[in-house]
Amino acid sequence: MPEKSPDRGCGHPRPHDLAPPIRIPVGLVVLVGPPASGKTSFVRALVERRQVEAEAVVSSDEIRAELFGASAEPADSDAADAADARIFEERDRRIVARLAAGRSVIAESTNVTPQARERLVALARRFDAPVTVLRFAPDLADLLQQYAERGRTDLTAADIRAYAAVMSRDADADRLRSEGAAAVHDVPGRRQAVTPGEAAARFAFALCCPPVR
Repeated sequence: MPEKSPDRGCGHPRPHDLAPPIRIPVGLVVLVGPPASGKTSFVRALVERRQVEAEAVVSSDEIRAELFGASAEPADSDAADAADARIFEERDRRIVARLAAGRSVIAESTNVTPQARERLVALARRFDAPVTVLRFAPDLADLLQQYAERGRTDLTAADIRAYAAVMSRDADADRLRSEGAAAVHDVPGRRQAVTPGEAAARFAFALCCPPVR
């Protein structure tokens, strides 16, 4: 059962709660949003609600933890670049494996820059898979509050502001469509008084189809 949000009141559904879920076709789903914008909470809710299988989510942060440990810090910039290269090579490998099998895959990383998205769109095109973008764009005040609540030590508030600025400049819906997204949807959050579980309930994912012969 979807969670109730604080402002629902008296148990009455809001108009958008009555709308049919947005259908996401089999293909590549690219999450776009700054750190602390709610991407991880959203995909966790999808998995908990059994809307997608855990293996459908390919997270660069989780791959980093798998390969290098949760608290590992590269010794210098060259080591950091090498680590990032290995992480994203592994991410791409997992995405390709899902797409080649005719299964949906969710790319969970910030993806706020055109360069990051170009790499992902190129993978999808290899398999004629549609790209759906889910945007996470809370206002800056909410973003900074969520960052503070999560107590992240790997990023500063200045980093969050910088990511938000890039998102605002380079990840509007028109630009995302021009880059190759077949559809772009905004995922609601704190500003709309919507919980991650409620946000997840607004989408219905097609998980797989027979591979093209």
